Amino acid sequence: MFNLKKVTISTNEEKIQSLLTRGVEEIFIKEDLEKKLKSGEQLRIKLGFDPTGSNIHIGRAIVLRKLREFQDLGHKIIFLIGDFTAVIGDPSDKIEKRPMLTREKIKENLKDYKRQVGKIIDLKEAEFVYNSKWLEKLNFKEVAELAESFTVSQMVSRRNFKDRLDKGDEVSLREFLYPIMQGYDSVAINADVEIGGFDQLFNLKAGRVIQKHFNKKQQDVLTTSMLEGTDGRKMSTSWGNVINIVDPANDMYGKVMSLRDDLIIKYFTLCTNLSLGEISELESKVSSDPKSTKMQLAREIVTIYHSKEDSQKAEENFINTFSKGGAPEDVKETKAEVGQLVLEILLENKLVESKGEFKRLEKEGAIKFEDQKISGIDATVEKSGVIKVGKRRFIKVIV
Repeated sequence: MFNLKKVTISTNEEKIQSLLTRGVEEIFIKEDLEKKLKSGEQLRIKLGFDPTGSNIHIGRAIVLRKLREFQDLGHKIIFLIGDFTAVIGDPSDKIEKRPMLTREKIKENLKDYKRQVGKIIDLKEAEFVYNSKWLEKLNFKEVAELAESFTVSQMVSRRNFKDRLDKGDEVSLREFLYPIMQGYDSVAINADVEIGGFDQLFNLKAGRVIQKHFNKKQQDVLTTSMLEGTDGRKMSTSWGNVINIVDPANDMYGKVMSLRDDLIIKYFTLCTNLSLGEISELESKVSSDPKSTKMQLAREIVTIYHSKEDSQKAEENFINTFSKGGAPEDVKETKAEVGQLVLEILLENKLVESKGEFKRLEKEGAIKFEDQKISGIDATVEKSGVIKVGKRRFIKVIV
């Protein structure tokens, strides 16, 4: 019994150290959080998500994976859906003002959120809350009192605000209110710890300020590393450079294969279940054989969100399609009318997310019908054939 207990303690200590280090940018206050984790006390761990899009990408899944680590150690996780704050818009790390979302759009985006989250965390042991429940009840006097906790100089010194102001761009007072509301969320749910991406650090620390205002114990803060997308910029739904966790296996595999070689190890570290020791052994292989290393990465990621069998099929499909040319064997089919707009077909089948994305891809020559570039937003189909969007998206049109 004694030896078994030692093994269990060692395992928990390893889990705690991994939680505190792997993919972590900053912890405030680390000594306090580590002490709490080792005490065996059950902590209330908060993660807030604003439903600004309908899909969760693997960059946002990094904090979900960290949330699962807390859950596996027996802590209570609170998944806070910002159905109210999404209306206001989070200015964190934004180079321009984020538009306000309508209630209808937020409701639409929320439809599939819980199922997607369930791919990573144990839904049965998670608590889901909506911040409209308390934020809608605040009156103007209460908001003014909360605003007293911050100064204008603190707000304008934020990097993204400062950069925008230096360029002469507008920053609205509405954007100043966001961290105040996020901080009040921590009061409402009695958070012991709040986690988020590194771009959220100011907002997460705001929770401590608002908790102090109400004479409550202040939460610890853990931020995770940010992930670059398929074009090398920060992964962002608005930029379309994302790998969504609900992407079909073939599409997910192909997107991973399009990554820059210098991102391979970072993706292994932040997005897979391989141990750091296994990842370390792959570092030398990246320089000597980046393609096969990236294929292993693609298999690992597809397996997490689909299955091992799906990852193997996706790899076979990738080899047949992109190494040998042509379209995938299992390309989706759709019926269309003669003269139907290509844009309409792609929107209906979700090969493009918007008219704007279609225009951008068409301008880049990335939309083709039977290997002929589509020209103009008014382009139509006149016969059956395969439409290719970019390198990985296909649809077979039956006229």
